[in-house]
Amino acid sequence: MITTLLVANRGEIACRIFRTCRALGIATVAVYSDADAGALHVREADTAVRLPGAAPSDTYLRGDLVVAAALAAGADAVHPGYGFLSENAGFAAAVQDAGLVWVGPPVEAIELMASKTRAKKLMAAAGVPLLAPVDPAAARAEDLPLLLKAAAGGGGRGMRIVRELGDLPGELTDAAAEALSAFGDGEVFAEPYVERGRHVEVQVMADEHDGVWALGTRDCSLQRRHQKVIEEAPAPGLDDELRDRLRDAATAAARAVGYRGAGTVEFLVAADGRPYFLEMNTRLQVEHPVTEAVFGLDLVALQLRVAEGEPLPSTAPPQPTGHAVEARLYAEDPARDWQPQTGALHLLDVPDEPGLRLDTGYTSGDTIGVHYDPMLAKVIAHAPTRTEAARLLARALERSRIHGPVTNRDLLVRSLRHPDFVAARLDTGFYDRHLAALTRGADEADQRLAATAAALAAAARNATSIAGGFIRFGAWRNLPSQPQLRRYRSEPDGREHEIAYRRTRDGVAVEVEGLRVVSAGRARVTLERDDVTRHFDILARDDRVYVDTATGSYTFTALPRFTDPAERTEPGSLLAPMPGTVVRLADGLAAGATVEAGQPLIWLEAMKMEHRILAPASGTLTALHAAVGLQVEVGALLAVVTDAQEEPTA
Repeated sequence: MITTLLVANRGEIACRIFRTCRALGIATVAVYSDADAGALHVREADTAVRLPGAAPSDTYLRGDLVVAAALAAGADAVHPGYGFLSENAGFAAAVQDAGLVWVGPPVEAIELMASKTRAKKLMAAAGVPLLAPVDPAAARAEDLPLLLKAAAGGGGRGMRIVRELGDLPGELTDAAAEALSAFGDGEVFAEPYVERGRHVEVQVMADEHDGVWALGTRDCSLQRRHQKVIEEAPAPGLDDELRDRLRDAATAAARAVGYRGAGTVEFLVAADGRPYFLEMNTRLQVEHPVTEAVFGLDLVALQLRVAEGEPLPSTAPPQPTGHAVEARLYAEDPARDWQPQTGALHLLDVPDEPGLRLDTGYTSGDTIGVHYDPMLAKVIAHAPTRTEAARLLARALERSRIHGPVTNRDLLVRSLRHPDFVAARLDTGFYDRHLAALTRGADEADQRLAATAAALAAAARNATSIAGGFIRFGAWRNLPSQPQLRRYRSEPDGREHEIAYRRTRDGVAVEVEGLRVVSAGRARVTLERDDVTRHFDILARDDRVYVDTATGSYTFTALPRFTDPAERTEPGSLLAPMPGTVVRLADGLAAGATVEAGQPLIWLEAMKMEHRILAPASGTLTALHAAVGLQVEVGALLAVVTDAQEEPTA
């Protein structure tokens, strides 16, 4: 019987596993890097063990340190969570060799499924439908488009779509380099790319007594950079024959490898309804809560039960009820190539309503760092129908108060309300087609109304500083009876708003026709326009102002009334768009090299994602400050390209 469990992970999944442990009376142990010393999962654990360092390679990916931590803390079992070492057969073996219970599948099953190429051969022998592999060296135009994939890992790393035969060699090189960096294995394989395919998966749970449950289906088609964003269960729009075929194939896959514990068999369903095996993830999935909601189960509790040698509670799983949808809330800017964001999370407040669930590794006041995945939380809604679940989730996200770095919250709300999502017209190209519309800027009139509320709240906060009828700013006299001005820049779109208001005997008035100030307090402002009353909640942090309304949220930067001359960056400068680590330079890149506009010059890795820094123009690289392994802050100067048109001629 497990009495003390170490979770070899961090953040949201560690907190989620601890929640089940508390319900079962199991003591918990966390491991943490120096960057995570104050993290929520550390605060929630009964015991915590430090792994010195910050980079994953020095901490959470060091299996020897994790096993030593478990022994030092008196744990008798280890749960890997997902990511990091969760599908590492060597780590699973080391845990068991140390006399600890491994809450995961057999080492042999992990090994068999660790390589996608080996797994596909095994699945073919088990009768599971597959896409025929393509030899990249022999690929022809009729084989296009192709999908390149890393053999040793997932999460979109090392994955490329090739539509032109001439691009294949370069994409192979890039995919192999990213796979080697991410997984320590540069093997890449190719298969046909299925246009408008759906990503559908089956959750399996198996015990050591020949019991195997296939727990329905999940649709995970809404993805960015081949990483999931919105998931739901059951997968909509599948006929009974296809559902049965997917469940049977998933069960066959689990039995073929002697599986035990929780796992997921992933399929690509083509537009014609034919399913193809993608891979088997030998671990718990990020999206497991939607299955839990529909089946009324605790999958982590079942994992622990199976690890203790107990059988599944029955020969067949319970009957599913209703529909569940999950949205992954990321600290990232979808409108700017999904750039991850960092910084202080001043407020994270998601409504607590019936049918809603929040899984998170952050609370208000935490800091989002540069070392790990940018996911802040998962918000899950469960309701009797798909329409109700999606509506409940969209409204919960819309009403959430999230102050700090830019997030994908607006994208999620718009995705859940998009006609294609509502009609269940789902495929993995959803964001390729709709991203521009889903990331459109806020309505300017509504944004200006929110800026007006911010200005009035600032006036209320500063009212106590008014003495003798005026405020002094050096030699300036700012008379309260005169029009007051405040300037704001909206983030992240950069629109500027100048708000004028005037103090009156009755309070304050704004110089906008048809707009009436009902009340103006330090943290809440109520405005009336065209007989419609709206409430605004305002939080100011340093020069940032966060304004929350019933239908959306706005972030502003307060600007000085008199603009100072801005420092200018040298034309052609390549600046780091985020904090990160330089992982690669273009071949032969050095000062004096000739570059072409749009040519990738520098690869920057941040928060488990790789970003290419492109040449802004054709010309000469006149300075190079980047080197492989260099850690840089946002805005750091990486290189300078002199435009060919500006270069001096002899």
